Amino acid sequence: MRSSNPVFSRRGFSRDNGYAGFNTAPQAGYAQGNPYAQNPYAQNPYAQQGVQHGAPPQAPATTDRMTMDDVVMRSALTLGTVAVGAVLAWVLLPVSATSYALAFGAAIIAMVLALVQSFKRTPVPALILGYAAFEGVFLGVISEMYNSRWSGAPFQAVLGTMAVSAATLLVYKAGWVRVTARYARIGTAIAIAFVLVMAVNLLLVAFGVAENGGLRSFGPLGAIVGIIAIVLGAFFLTLDFKQIEDGIAYGAPRKESWLAAFGLTMTLVWIYVEMLRLVAIFSSND
Repeated sequence: MRSSNPVFSRRGFSRDNGYAGFNTAPQAGYAQGNPYAQNPYAQNPYAQQGVQHGAPPQAPATTDRMTMDDVVMRSALTLGTVAVGAVLAWVLLPVSATSYALAFGAAIIAMVLALVQSFKRTPVPALILGYAAFEGVFLGVISEMYNSRWSGAPFQAVLGTMAVSAATLLVYKAGWVRVTARYARIGTAIAIAFVLVMAVNLLLVAFGVAENGGLRSFGPLGAIVGIIAIVLGAFFLTLDFKQIEDGIAYGAPRKESWLAAFGLTMTLVWIYVEMLRLVAIFSSND
């Protein structure tokens, strides 16, 4: 299933280097005992190179293949761009109606760049870094806004994001969570339902049907919704980890490391924003 939403269309190492979605139909490599063919993202042509039935995955003997160092470097560059944009926005754009308007505009531009990259057959570093920069501006403004009302909320949200990421990685590496096609289908269905419900809630709030933010209020209900959103963020992280692990194991091209960085950045931004709201809710109830 392909989703046009870049959050749900996790970038896979697919035949056309496009967004693969969660295609779980048996592929050619499946009958050959290719474990990558069971990957919920899509068929992986790299798994066809030098992989025999029952044999361990081996990347082709070439240096132009994705490595963990590539993923780490690209992720650091992308997340660093987000951080720089956020710091500059925090320092240069004091809380005001103007800064809110700029943050909204930056968020729209970031979403458009993410969507454009989503439909590209190959990764475009300029689009990915552009997305990171504008997303950083948005995060910087809203972080300053939250900090002005709930002092220290952004710092706590960063710590919370790091804690969720570390815990998810630990659970994934320990094998307590297995990213299978069924796991991906169920998780994605829940995530899509969550976003649809939030969209309806936003419309109800906009038209005055729901008061105080509706499901996104700063009360107990809002806290429950926030926790669900963070759990979904952890789910996305497991998909990202699976992509990276399989891409390295089966020799995905080095340029695919940009897609891994792109996916990780979107997921971490999701978790941070939800953690920021959750910290504010708990601070309001103190």
